[in-house]
Amino acid sequence: MLSSLLFLMGGLLIFGSWKILLFSLFFYSFVLSLKCFSSWTIVYISEFFLMDSLSYNLIILSYWVVSLMVLASKKIELVNNFKSLFYMCSTFLLIFLLLSFSVSNFLMFYVMFESSLIPTLMLILGWGYQPERIQAGVYMLFYTLFASLPLLLAILIFYESSSCVNLAFVMKYYDYSLVGFILYLSCVFAFLVKLPMFGFHLWLPKAHVEAPVAGSMILAGVLLKLGGYGLFRLIPLFTFVCKKTSFFFISLSLFGGFIISLMCLMQVDMKSLIAYSSVAHMSLVLCGFLLFNVMSASGGIVVMVGHGLCSSGLFCIANMSYERIGSRSLMISKGLINLMPTLCMWWFLLSAGNMAAPPSLNLLGEIMLIISIGGWNKITLIYLGLLSFFSASYSLYLFSMSQHGKYYNNLFSFCSGKVSEYVTLGLHWVPLNAILLNSNILMI
Repeated sequence: MLSSLLFLMGGLLIFGSWKILLFSLFFYSFVLSLKCFSSWTIVYISEFFLMDSLSYNLIILSYWVVSLMVLASKKIELVNNFKSLFYMCSTFLLIFLLLSFSVSNFLMFYVMFESSLIPTLMLILGWGYQPERIQAGVYMLFYTLFASLPLLLAILIFYESSSCVNLAFVMKYYDYSLVGFILYLSCVFAFLVKLPMFGFHLWLPKAHVEAPVAGSMILAGVLLKLGGYGLFRLIPLFTFVCKKTSFFFISLSLFGGFIISLMCLMQVDMKSLIAYSSVAHMSLVLCGFLLFNVMSASGGIVVMVGHGLCSSGLFCIANMSYERIGSRSLMISKGLINLMPTLCMWWFLLSAGNMAAPPSLNLLGEIMLIISIGGWNKITLIYLGLLSFFSASYSLYLFSMSQHGKYYNNLFSFCSGKVSEYVTLGLHWVPLNAILLNSNILMI
């Protein structure tokens, strides 16, 4: 698959065809989905690569979101805005993501984890909208790099103690001591920033607001899942430390998710509201992975996949409104149901998915997480109830503020929607609800 992508990238540099890239990405997604790998036992494909159900699902999600990202960025092809460089960035980003989700070596995972920042930074700086995109790119880069340095030191300590950094052989379980606690924080800190957890999330709204639609879709759809994937792989090494310290991180995540939900109701920028809602959803995923029982970990994986499809679709439809109106402000983008009645249906469907309404995948994941977190401590049910309530509140706020009210009078020409846009939104929404029919592929 990687060799096919490298061959594809060489062809793109020569021909620069949007249709070739799009067809190839969807074709690889279809071929990969036929295998339906559902084993939770880690299978080593070779000395350097592994595969289990989590890796398989995230690899398919990466292919799918990158395919939709290219489909939603047709304007770059139409205006010839450095399209070959854009295709190359997208392909390199996909390669780094595939390697991150499949390598068996902790050090290679760290390298690929950091390498995915470079194409993302190029997307933000090269195709962003505002001059503040430089500041947003620097925020994202230095937040992630600074938080990842302790992880590199921890991997070197693993190598010193085990003489290997392969996932199968680094199986030393650290007890609740000072060394174990410091190593635990060093490993987890990088993924808490990437996820991101409340308190380390300041880079995310800036990056989303300044990024083009392709950057926002891949950032929310896949790159945030790198944090959850890293937690899933490393927390079993620190079972004893995690049991003693998880109450602090879970309490901070639930309280932070509640605060972020209130902040969503204060936003007037569409992309900013969707970005903050990602932080609220990821706080539940973090709680599920820190508890690390069967139901909570399965719920975290289900929410990760569902959020990747739903938030990517919301960023995509917000960009469609932005291209027509020229503003993302909810004060200006009112009454869109009068101008885009067909897109109003997609606004409703994706907003319903964002609030975990049935039959979306988010509903299944949140039910599992609420049961497991509430069973861990009854007090958390208060914050879980507030999170669920305000999740519906800011989703309805986004839908009602954008679709109802008096529309902007200075619009003199308008296009309700194109077939390619409906296809893009449909390919977000259909998997978000259809996977629920075969959700056992996401369960541990």
